[in-house]
Amino acid sequence: MAPLIILIFFFIATISPLPTSSLDSKTKTFIIQVQHEAKPSVFLTHKHWYQSSLSSIITQGLDTNPRDIIHTYDTVFHGFSVKLTPLEAQKLQSLPHVITIIPEQVRHLHTTRSPHFLGLKTADRTGLLHETDFGSDLVIGVIDTGIWPERQSFNDRDLGPVPAKWKGECVAGRGFLASSCNRKLIGARYFYGGYEASDGKMNDTIEYRSPRDSDGHGTHTASIAAGRYVSPASTLGYAEGTAAGMAPKARLAVYKVCWNGGCYDSDILAAFDAAVSDGVDVASLSVGGVVVPYYLDVIAIGAYGATNAGVFVSASAGNGGPGGLTVTNVAPWVTTVGAGTIDRDFPADVRLGNGKVISGVSIYGGPGLSPGRMYPIVYAGIEEGGGDGYSSSLCLEGSLDPKFVRGKIVVCDRGINSRAAKGEVVKKSGGVAMILANGVFDGEGLVADCHVLPATAVGARGGDEIRRYISLAAKSKSGSVPTATIVFKGTRLGVRPAPVVASFSARGPNPESPEILKPDIIAPGLNILAAWPDRIGPSGIPSDGRRTEFNILSGTSMACPHVSGLAALLKAAHPDWSPAAIRSALMTTAYTVDNRGHHMLDESTGNVSSVFDYGAGHVHPEKALDPGLIYDISSFDYVDFLCNSNYTTKNIQVVTRRKVVDCGGAKKAGHSGNLNYPSLSAVFQQYGKHKMSTHFIRTVTNVGDPNSVYKVTIKPPAGMVVTVQPETLSFRRVGQKLNFLVRVQVREIKLSPGSSYVKSGSIVWSDGKHNVTSPLVVTMQQPLDD
Repeated sequence: MAPLIILIFFFIATISPLPTSSLDSKTKTFIIQVQHEAKPSVFLTHKHWYQSSLSSIITQGLDTNPRDIIHTYDTVFHGFSVKLTPLEAQKLQSLPHVITIIPEQVRHLHTTRSPHFLGLKTADRTGLLHETDFGSDLVIGVIDTGIWPERQSFNDRDLGPVPAKWKGECVAGRGFLASSCNRKLIGARYFYGGYEASDGKMNDTIEYRSPRDSDGHGTHTASIAAGRYVSPASTLGYAEGTAAGMAPKARLAVYKVCWNGGCYDSDILAAFDAAVSDGVDVASLSVGGVVVPYYLDVIAIGAYGATNAGVFVSASAGNGGPGGLTVTNVAPWVTTVGAGTIDRDFPADVRLGNGKVISGVSIYGGPGLSPGRMYPIVYAGIEEGGGDGYSSSLCLEGSLDPKFVRGKIVVCDRGINSRAAKGEVVKKSGGVAMILANGVFDGEGLVADCHVLPATAVGARGGDEIRRYISLAAKSKSGSVPTATIVFKGTRLGVRPAPVVASFSARGPNPESPEILKPDIIAPGLNILAAWPDRIGPSGIPSDGRRTEFNILSGTSMACPHVSGLAALLKAAHPDWSPAAIRSALMTTAYTVDNRGHHMLDESTGNVSSVFDYGAGHVHPEKALDPGLIYDISSFDYVDFLCNSNYTTKNIQVVTRRKVVDCGGAKKAGHSGNLNYPSLSAVFQQYGKHKMSTHFIRTVTNVGDPNSVYKVTIKPPAGMVVTVQPETLSFRRVGQKLNFLVRVQVREIKLSPGSSYVKSGSIVWSDGKHNVTSPLVVTMQQPLDD
């Protein structure tokens, strides 16, 4: 476990709760948690009290700038955010009613056919969509870049009145009227105080100081979660068909927190606070950052408050894959979603002059290359003739020599600037087309983009093959010129295998809590069609003048709202289910086989994927409607988990806002892996040859048939002995809870110093109708010798 400990310490060390240098007068934003009930009666409001506290500690002397409060928080968190110097922060921390001060982080976005691929069929009168009336009257809060309300995906035809429970509002701003909302888009707010307090300069010529989306990301994710049926739909003629979100009749509330400068913690927390107060049922967050302890993680803190209020929170796992320990948003009360492929792609192959064909993908709807014609091809990373015509392989702005690339197909390497931006550089420099070659370690896989010139993306091996062909031709004594063309093949359906774990999808193990398997599940996240703003070209490049109702994007950002919408459907079908129950249903019914009947593959390697790639597996919505058994978790269970994670009483109070925390009983009862989670993760550190063992206590609740008997099937991880007691669970009524014990014992396995051993298996409870599956992963690590 040593590597994990080192990583966690690094995060703590780099994001210290309070700066120690009192000489630094530079201000930055802090989020201050206070004892809410300690407000003296002399103050009319909490904000007045907070402002008085600030006035008492502001540095006197040359600094006469006021410390205006950025946001106050009253629902998922109690306190406020403000810019302070390090010295002022230290003074504020010393006040008796201040619980903690958290430095602000900047987060970033984790940037059809998926309903059909998931088995959500409108023609099936007994399916999840019809049984839940397509999610009607459930409210999904999307915390993102805002929305373009005029899109047909957000029309309110045939919807009933706004749910009576709704307390939110439609806040007007530039380019966005209060009347922009309707019975579909029932709420819209925007939060920019944290962004501007960080010295971010809002450019009103390209950004909207309102809920209107000037980026496209929020519009896209909102329509994935709850877009209405729109037909015909396509992007530049690709992916033609009917577009729909997961819960087409669910209501939407948008909370804009992301701007050109990023997504700031103080604004994100304000959005959580407002969303829960407004009355959302689901909160969807396709935003993330570095992993830190939960008491320093504002997303984790806000999500805990939301979950405690009964709101299901789903968040993207991040796009840092395929490396391990890259998953973000890892708190156990958050459903963490990775990305998989669907059975549709957009092939655009490279045909080389030597006859070889390299597979690629692209979305390009403009004038193509002349059929049958071969074009000269150059690699942008080669210096022509040894002179001064050097061109960067990354195809950065101004890096290509027009004399070198004019009239040619240009091969660019992935990195730094966006994929579509590289094509713009090639186009401006006179190139006729671009081939974008992924690197071995970039983790992106083949992602289709809406390019501004004929272009395609090829994998690392394909890129090597093309570069080798160009190099050999350049060295040839015959003086032959390397040539190529790109053949665009449109939309292909029925792709096999699918799903495949997307290469970019972030992977476990969980850096903060290795005993909790993350990500939880995967959902469609590659080449997803969804709504798009009217004033942004599909490439996202400012110079792109094309306009389209829909766009195709990839990322765990796209996977997350799939689960958000499915959670709304499950909540509509089971109003009494907690957020943990909904996640349990999604996890225990997930699958790990592709449409060939084989184990899911990992796009980055082509090999079989693992539980650290996909968690419990790929979501299966129809089965999640009737999971048989669920693993439920209460707020008390989360407190016990934090106790067993060796968090201090104060740390736990920061996350949970509990006045009294007693960890004595929790620590006697077990360990952090005993949280009633639908997956099981055992972490051992091997010292010598002695046998090691651990146990998990789990409680399942019957939500299936009243009289049912479940028997266990164990698939132990290799090298482990796993037993479950009892082996049979007999239920007499719906809602009945029964416990079972899982013991995991390591056989004698020798590990060399510094090595690790990871194996997975499963535990399945079955009554002949339901199969309730929990992944079991065992990690053994041998520390380096002293």
